[in-house]
Amino acid sequence: MKIVVCIKEVPDSAATLVAEDGQATWGDAPLVINPWDEFAVEAALNMGGDVTAISMGGDKTALKHALAMGCKEAILVSDDALTNVDTQGTAKILAAAIQKVGDVNMAFFGKQAIDGDAGITPAQTARVLGWPALTLAASIEVDGENVKVERSVEEGRQTVSAALPAVFSLVKEYGEPRYPSFMGIRKASRANIPEWDLAELGIENPAPLVEYIDTLNPPARDIEIEMIGGGSPAEIAETLAERIMAEKIL
Repeated sequence: MKIVVCIKEVPDSAATLVAEDGQATWGDAPLVINPWDEFAVEAALNMGGDVTAISMGGDKTALKHALAMGCKEAILVSDDALTNVDTQGTAKILAAAIQKVGDVNMAFFGKQAIDGDAGITPAQTARVLGWPALTLAASIEVDGENVKVERSVEEGRQTVSAALPAVFSLVKEYGEPRYPSFMGIRKASRANIPEWDLAELGIENPAPLVEYIDTLNPPARDIEIEMIGGGSPAEIAETLAERIMAEKIL
């Protein structure tokens, strides 16, 4: 079985998003593998086939993490034209990369990326490929050419099935991702990761349907200060309590 896991490089989850001159920035935060994608890597490795990790852009940190976890190969899609790509464009590029790998049975994604939080790339990629999308997977059971997935939804668990090949997105209920081994980290650090551009994928740069303006406008906050006075601490406390009750703070 040939398996692909699509991962993304994102700022460290401990980073703080701030606005500088109207632009959203994470400052000097290091880039790491998207935390949700670690569950996708874990699920892909548990399927027992050869797993290839694919990522778009970045400095290969996420791909080396996936290799250290146990992926056999890694591929970076990198092209100067990919500066304003939206989720639909991303789906078209990832679908082309999956098709170039060839004979893929299963494509895995994390539930969403923590920087954009759109959560629609797995389904969009499935649509481009013409494959079923089995999203929010908490468990996966393969039986020959078919697969059964237990989805984790707000109302509980939902069981669905489909024929392979298929696209999957994973949630944390699937199980804790493995830690990269020391030998895996050493091997990943020496790995030669090929880079594919759009010409090698045989596609043109997808025109974005969504324009990212990159302007961050924090909501306005009206702050009023009222000094509570009184003849004694007890009187001040009683007045404060009355105001808190009147404003329905408690």
